Amino acid sequence: MTEKARIGIIGVGQIGKSHIHRYQDIEGAEIVAIADINEAEAKRVAEVYKIPNVYTDFHKLLERDDLVAVDVCLHNNLHMPVTVAALEASKNVYCEKPMAGAYIDAVKMYDTAQALGQKISIQLSTLFSKETKAAKYLIDRGYLGKLYHARSTGFRRRGRPYVDGYGAPPFVQKQNSGGGAFYDMGVYHIANMLYLLGNPAVQRITGKTYQETEIDPRRLQISNYNVEELGMGFVRLEGNISLDIIEAWAIHLDKFAGSSIVGAKGGVRLEPFGYYYSIGDLAMNCEADLGQFDYRQHNVHEVGDVYDSPQHHWIAVQQGRVELLPTAEVALNTMLISEGIYLSEKLDREVTAEEVREMSESTAFKL
Repeated sequence: MTEKARIGIIGVGQIGKSHIHRYQDIEGAEIVAIADINEAEAKRVAEVYKIPNVYTDFHKLLERDDLVAVDVCLHNNLHMPVTVAALEASKNVYCEKPMAGAYIDAVKMYDTAQALGQKISIQLSTLFSKETKAAKYLIDRGYLGKLYHARSTGFRRRGRPYVDGYGAPPFVQKQNSGGGAFYDMGVYHIANMLYLLGNPAVQRITGKTYQETEIDPRRLQISNYNVEELGMGFVRLEGNISLDIIEAWAIHLDKFAGSSIVGAKGGVRLEPFGYYYSIGDLAMNCEADLGQFDYRQHNVHEVGDVYDSPQHHWIAVQQGRVELLPTAEVALNTMLISEGIYLSEKLDREVTAEEVREMSESTAFKL
């Protein structure tokens, strides 16, 4: 029997509770300790989930020598300092998306993990969806041919955190989150496309962001809302590949078509899933039985639970049952693109990847 992976959770807010709940369904996971500055809430959560150890100082949690990994569930601008501290304490780190509040902070996280030989993974749930796994299955077997363009889309009619009725004000404050729709939703969709493309290097980025849709005046005043609700971008990638992006927290439309990727021989749309190709003069638009695909992956090819979810994968990695997917590398590239769009908006022109690297400024909190 494989030994359980003993982990700690740092942060038990909305996201932390969600992660804790997900670990309950993973036989190989054992949550040993949690940390949060809100002691009363931390104790309440610990009682609900039968977690034996509670800390108000995450440094004390990191002093434990019986944890193989920690899960960082804090606001974006806390990701870097807490992750680096955990890596330096010889803990592997699973961190909520986006990787950080600024590209330069994400680089520090990644470089620290590499230098210390620790594992780092970022919460990218879309990589583990049936649609993504089916698309990768087709790509890896050459059914799309040479890939040359992808489209990343995310849609909400009115789904801005707090001001549209859910979540807390820090989600829409740049000083806490670093960004808006791109950092909340866009990271999932952009990262997914980069993953399917093979995570090619970024060359140049252009983009535009907006905050135009009416907000309830009281919620606006309370929230100090100062991030984007809508963002667009166009990215030139190595290998003569392009990526266009539209991400909306709020927009006066009914929906966008789902993210897609095309190659010389075929194309895939993720939601709803479809595979498109031509046989001579005959254009083929194909649906797929993703349930049957998932069943065969589990029961014929016996892949087990190692790709069932980000948390299943992370625990399987801790147990040595599977190699870690490049979530950190993809998340880092996603940060570069997102910050490149913000920089393009600021400078009112296309920017290079090197300019983003040179001009990125830390937004991380000092601990």
